[in-house]
Amino acid sequence: MQTNELRGVLKGQKIAYFSMEIGLNSQIPTYAGGLGTLAGDAIRSSADLKLPLVAVTLISKHNYFKQKLDANGRQTEQSNEWDPEKLLTLLPNEVNVPIEGRDVKVRAWLYVYQSIIGGAVPVLFLDTDFAVNAMADREISFYLYGGDERYRLKQEAVLGFGGVRILDALGFHVRKYHMNEGHSSFLSVELMHKCSLDVEKVKELCIFTTHTPVESGHDRFSYELVRDVLGTSDLFLLKKYGGDERLNMTRLALNLSNFINGVAKRHQEISSKMFTGYEIHAITNGVHSYTWTGEQYRKLFDRYLPGWTVEPELLAKVDLIPDGEIWQAHQQQKQALIDFTNHVSNAKLDPEAFTLGFARRATEYKRATLLFSNLDRLRTIHRGTKLQAIFAGKAHPRDEGGKRLIEQIYNYAQYLKDDIDIVYLENYDMDIAAKLIGGVDVWLNTPLRPMEASGTSGMKAAHNGVMNFSVLDGWWIEGWIENRTGWAIGPHPTESLDDPECFTKELEDLYNKLEYIIIPTFYDRRDEWIQLMKNSIGRVAYYFNSHRMMRRYVTEAYI
Repeated sequence: MQTNELRGVLKGQKIAYFSMEIGLNSQIPTYAGGLGTLAGDAIRSSADLKLPLVAVTLISKHNYFKQKLDANGRQTEQSNEWDPEKLLTLLPNEVNVPIEGRDVKVRAWLYVYQSIIGGAVPVLFLDTDFAVNAMADREISFYLYGGDERYRLKQEAVLGFGGVRILDALGFHVRKYHMNEGHSSFLSVELMHKCSLDVEKVKELCIFTTHTPVESGHDRFSYELVRDVLGTSDLFLLKKYGGDERLNMTRLALNLSNFINGVAKRHQEISSKMFTGYEIHAITNGVHSYTWTGEQYRKLFDRYLPGWTVEPELLAKVDLIPDGEIWQAHQQQKQALIDFTNHVSNAKLDPEAFTLGFARRATEYKRATLLFSNLDRLRTIHRGTKLQAIFAGKAHPRDEGGKRLIEQIYNYAQYLKDDIDIVYLENYDMDIAAKLIGGVDVWLNTPLRPMEASGTSGMKAAHNGVMNFSVLDGWWIEGWIENRTGWAIGPHPTESLDDPECFTKELEDLYNKLEYIIIPTFYDRRDEWIQLMKNSIGRVAYYFNSHRMMRRYVTEAYI
């Protein structure tokens, strides 16, 4: 079924961009969090810049999950199936991936992402849900990050081996293969077979981006499981390049890639210490400016900074926009957020009140409850002015610690209800994210250092004139200018403090800066606040965008 659309996207050499999850929109729910939304932004910018990219991912027909929260904040997960036939085109080409001694049939659904300025990127969603496959094999493409280690290994085999094979079957001429995290590392083994085991040829073809700054976050599989699932034909290669004792998917990618990068300068430093002997570069993440800029700010930028969608660098000229119009755009987006939040949660948030936003995957190192470490101090801050906060985020179904965090926030909200309005929004997705980052006054980020590889939500907030108030980790070390682009929580990474000293410093900054700097500026010095908003746009958003990110991949890795 060679349609005109498919023939068009097959032309020329391509960069094949592999990612376990890709977040293009809420109607195609094949993402769980930051990795997927980053991949979506990479695709969007590639289309805008007319880069020759093709993306490969899994279909995840049963979505990540739909989050339900009861009155006490207890999370339950509901299946949230979606119908690819309504949005994608099933391609006829079929390849085999041997799994547990069976040939599993893999096909691809095509979605062509169209840029508003004319470019297009094909996205291939790999699927095993066909009658010819056994039921256990049909389910491989059902659940993103679902099941046990065996299930994950099967998925990674379909993504890596199956992805390369489907690209070949479709006639793509691939110049480079970009692995967005280690889930797709099996593609390098497939390339070893294609290149007659010439490791230098394979390394020249492969690019690897690591996103995880802690050892425990990297996928590892026992060789007993690998033998059981994949057989013995590739064991020699896997042990040689992926580790003798256990198959480490990150090591496999590191050993078979010429270009390796972390996703922030600090992350590159940490990764170089974790993985000695490898040259690891730093390409700091970015976000797609047009996607994450709210409607009211888009109108302003179109009027005063024409061309900003293609050249986000033009946001550096934000001072051309009158202060009153900056404030009015913010207030309109804030009103839309408050109206939405009050409607879905039966809250009574005030659009005139200072509003904090916090929305991330609910897991312990993100420390979503740090704000509530001293409730008496929080009440004191609130008594002088008015403070309210909106939280959101899903916990992985098996992350009991993350689920407890959500319950704790519910408990704090109940305890503080007569003083401070705290709302936790259910079933966080890209649509809710856009409302939040476009409408709060300050974006709060409190990760445990050094576990934030990059983070991108604060970059999205900056596109909407929202200030960041964050622990100095990930990208914020690069974007932070104290009292200009936002504020730091805790010590600089160069300061040598033990854990208790660091925690004390974080709490001091969190409460003191809220009480004595941030909230008074918001309420009492509006001109200063608007200048801070402009700084967030002109000094942060102009640089921390995926157009800059993808241009760097082109010049440093793809060419």
